[in-house]
Amino acid sequence: MTAYNVPMAASGASTITPRSQGSSWASIVSGQPSRPRISPSSGLRSQRNGSYANLSEIGSQSGRYYNSSLSSAFNTQSKISRLPIAVPSYLEDSLYCEKLTAARFPQANATTGPSRNPSYTSVALYAQARGGGLKIDVKDTNATPDDDLPTPLPTKWNENDKSGGIDISQDGLDVQFLGPTKVNEYDSAAVRADHHMPRSCGVYYYEVTIMNKSREGLIGVGFCAGDVPLNRLPGWEPCSWGYHGDDGKSFCCSGVGKPYGPQFNTKDVIGCGVNFRTNTAFFTRNGALLGTAFRDIPTDKKLYPAVGLKKPGEHIRVNFGQDEFSYDIDGYMNTERMGAHEEINEAVVDKLCPPLGEAALIQSLIASYLQHDGFVETANAFAQDLQAEQNALNSGTSEVAKPIELMEDKDALRRQNIRAAILDGNIDKALKLTQTYYPQVLLRNEQINFRLRCRKFIEMMRQSAEVSHIGRKKAPPNLTSAVKSKLPAFDTEGDYHMDGNDSEEYANGTGGDLLNQNEVLEKVMEYGRQMQEDFKNKPELQEEMDEVFSLFAYSDPTDSPMAHLLAEDGRAPVAEALNSAILVSLGKSSKAPLERLVQQTTVLLRELGEEGGTAAFVNLHNWIHNSDYLPNS
Repeated sequence: MTAYNVPMAASGASTITPRSQGSSWASIVSGQPSRPRISPSSGLRSQRNGSYANLSEIGSQSGRYYNSSLSSAFNTQSKISRLPIAVPSYLEDSLYCEKLTAARFPQANATTGPSRNPSYTSVALYAQARGGGLKIDVKDTNATPDDDLPTPLPTKWNENDKSGGIDISQDGLDVQFLGPTKVNEYDSAAVRADHHMPRSCGVYYYEVTIMNKSREGLIGVGFCAGDVPLNRLPGWEPCSWGYHGDDGKSFCCSGVGKPYGPQFNTKDVIGCGVNFRTNTAFFTRNGALLGTAFRDIPTDKKLYPAVGLKKPGEHIRVNFGQDEFSYDIDGYMNTERMGAHEEINEAVVDKLCPPLGEAALIQSLIASYLQHDGFVETANAFAQDLQAEQNALNSGTSEVAKPIELMEDKDALRRQNIRAAILDGNIDKALKLTQTYYPQVLLRNEQINFRLRCRKFIEMMRQSAEVSHIGRKKAPPNLTSAVKSKLPAFDTEGDYHMDGNDSEEYANGTGGDLLNQNEVLEKVMEYGRQMQEDFKNKPELQEEMDEVFSLFAYSDPTDSPMAHLLAEDGRAPVAEALNSAILVSLGKSSKAPLERLVQQTTVLLRELGEEGGTAAFVNLHNWIHNSDYLPNS
């Protein structure tokens, strides 16, 4: 198994700040999970002069509100908080890991690649690139329904699901048989794990170290259903399977075993794996695969890891992934994944969209996506490159490549300019262009208008923070009036922008003393008050607006609990939302065919993968965003 590093908390898992329930436009504006807000009474209306005394007061109130909201978030997200925030590394590309990420981070769109330690991989936060990228999220929701949450992985033995005579250590990993509580010689003592093995993992694997065995070695390792009695070794009851250390036999739902592997010895490490794709099970001993032990495992049962002991003093310790495994389960999983990919690649899609073949269909989908999102020049260049490539391949023949037919879209350039303005942080320009060419869009889509206005306030706060940092630098005494004229002007109605040369001069300290921070903050407050007035009759937007306004509660918002709101990544979702609204106003689809295809494929994979089939081994996010994930790379 390859070793990787990931920061872990003291308990062996990373931590996450929970989010509050409910729809949050401000979180979408920022492109980040929502955070607790300050109350309306702490908003901009109470600020009259932009003084730091008032800012301090708001900061204190914001902190109290933050703590209150944090406590509430823990209560409302208790079920999600019980989900693992780290999974064994062999599961990193599984459907289970994808579902787990979606449950913890509902706004996730694209993976950046998880980091890992020898056994665990942290559930990756998804981040969308500046240009937007494929929007492959299936649901835009802040709360995952309980029935759609992935099952927590087994983490320890269940103190409330064991036979008498069994002693479980405080960390839940060690099991010891203390003494006989048997009715007859066939009785033993068994225990189940705290959670069943999710089929969406594709393969589930755990290991047990034999810390101490009796002379006979009457220890069984395996798995069973949740209703199986625990007074027998695994494998001796219906819906129970086990590998026993006294005789090396495998037992499948009966007391009659079959020769399978060697007997157990003290310090042996016995691994147990269930392959839900083939409905088989296997065992390992000291890192060596012993082969298939069971076939035709039922698909309608929830199966739990289980161990059984029979003689006093017998002692085992389990590894559910908190430590490095002895067996190369990552390699096993990679082999299974490659098999699943080969099965998918063998599918014939030439007749999926006649008369287009597979290559032509893919090219058409890419071209339509580029056009849909307003990348006009890129779409034209893509079409020209494809035609040139095809002509080169047909060189020496009479055949002429047929060019990709791009839709005529007179609005594409306008949409492209609007998108570019938002991605550059120039929200005023985007608003003006939208109002000029598509005046009805903002009137009919108040929430889109609200998102743009919130984003403008955020951009003003970004500029204000830059000015604040620049203003702390000492200006030289010979500063000329020419430099003074370059001070950034914040206009609550028009553009506000500082070009690159000006920013560099300020960063070098040439304009520091000229920056009047109070005047800058007053401009920001003026715009905020106007927003409060414009949306005062929209109570459903007040909480989100207060969240954005809470940036004003900190003297340095870039170093505050709300700093995530200032991230440039938050511009892309606003641009996408406005682009979609414009397309709908023109009678076109809000999503490109490629996006709809990816979303439908994602849903189908999740449905099929729940049963542990081939789909459980496919993580569509990684297919799209990580070329190393491809089996032939």
